[in-house]
Amino acid sequence: MCDTCGCGENDGLKIHGPLSNHKHSDSEAHDHDHIHEHEHEHEHEHPHSHTHPHTHSPEGNSDDEHDHEHEHYQKKTLNLNLDILSRNNLTAEMNRRFFEGRKVLCLNLVSSPGSGKTTILEKTIKYLKATRKLYVIEGDQQTLLDADRIDKAGAPAVQINTGSGCHLDANMIDKATRKLDPDTNSVLFIENVGNLVCPAMFDLGEFKRVVVISVTEGDDKPLKYPYMFQSSQLCIINKSDLLPYVDFSIEETIKHARLINHELEFIEVSAKTDEGMESWFQWITQQEESFATKKGYEKS
Repeated sequence: MCDTCGCGENDGLKIHGPLSNHKHSDSEAHDHDHIHEHEHEHEHEHPHSHTHPHTHSPEGNSDDEHDHEHEHYQKKTLNLNLDILSRNNLTAEMNRRFFEGRKVLCLNLVSSPGSGKTTILEKTIKYLKATRKLYVIEGDQQTLLDADRIDKAGAPAVQINTGSGCHLDANMIDKATRKLDPDTNSVLFIENVGNLVCPAMFDLGEFKRVVVISVTEGDDKPLKYPYMFQSSQLCIINKSDLLPYVDFSIEETIKHARLINHELEFIEVSAKTDEGMESWFQWITQQEESFATKKGYEKS
């Protein structure tokens, strides 16, 4: 169970897909050795009830038998959140090593519900699919709606339904990635569950985290949800076409976010009108080059 939000661990979890098989034109063969799931469940039951029959027979006294029930009450604080994150972080590191070995650029998109992540991904797929191998892992509590949209846009998609869960974790990404089986030199987008709280805590093994906000949400979002902005490398400000109609200041948003994370980058876009999307596509290309350079290979 998530110690922060109380969501159930794998309660109602379902992983669907890929919905269809989008073939790539190249015939490059690659090895698949992505097996690193470790399920360790340890149950220790220590019944601690002691019954001690004592027979005392001092001289001149009769035998006296006593039963003693000893109950020991000790106050102990267990940091369950630390335990959960330790297990998650171990799997995240194994995911990261797999992505590095397969040369898969993994980007984790996070936001509140309705910010426009799926629309941004649809436009991104349509623009880049001719030159890139693209894959998407979709996270929602229920339905296959977003995975259907991604599939129609032209990229293989796996839908993770988290049930009562409010975030994706590294183990879910491990399982979904094995279903997708991404090719080498590809890009994997993870569209996280719409939530600006818990997803900030869970490393999935991604190369970069991208937080998406929209101008309809208010320019105080970085102050209200600092951990998400602190853990992200790029902030996409979406729905810029609505700026004339809402009370939102891009300058204030950037100022607030930079108080939390002075290295955070910003791109202003409208996924509806395509305004600014070219900057987003260029940022992805820069990350491909940075990823390749960091891992010591040339991007094909």
